[in-house]
Amino acid sequence: MTLSHLDSVFISQRTPLLRTLVKIVKNTSIAEELVQETYLRVARSLREKPVDHLEPFLFQTGRNLALDHLRRERMQSRTMLDDVPEDVMQAVPAPGSSSEDSLHAERLLQRLGSALQQLSERQQRIFILSRLHGQGYAQIAAELGVSPSTVQKELKLIMALCMTLLDRLTPPT
Repeated sequence: MTLSHLDSVFISQRTPLLRTLVKIVKNTSIAEELVQETYLRVARSLREKPVDHLEPFLFQTGRNLALDHLRRERMQSRTMLDDVPEDVMQAVPAPGSSSEDSLHAERLLQRLGSALQQLSERQQRIFILSRLHGQGYAQIAAELGVSPSTVQKELKLIMALCMTLLDRLTPPT
């Protein structure tokens, strides 16, 4: 299988591949970028080893890239603050706040970081996988070899610790 064969398959399948990726990502410009990335990935793969069925490989590579894109988007949309009550969120200083508010917020973040470092290695891993990587209880449980209810209990404990720390460090209004 040569790159010239890839070129001919890619040219003939570009439009159907683009339509497939647009259906997945719901954005034509992103799908266009994914089509180009698909070509590059398949070309790189062909240099390493031959591919018997190039057309399905092309489409599968494109679908995988589109699903990876959606996963990254979903992770970016999640925040660590999903479980923080609204009144605590309202207490966070606005960008134009006074230097005193900014200093207080900086101290809060430092102490929160220190508190999180006091967690066990497993608790830290659970927190990172849940809040930063957007994984669910079952995924985390499978990765760490524990039950989903253990993950849920650990996260409740971690969030309770964070909330207690915030309550102690937030001045009364």
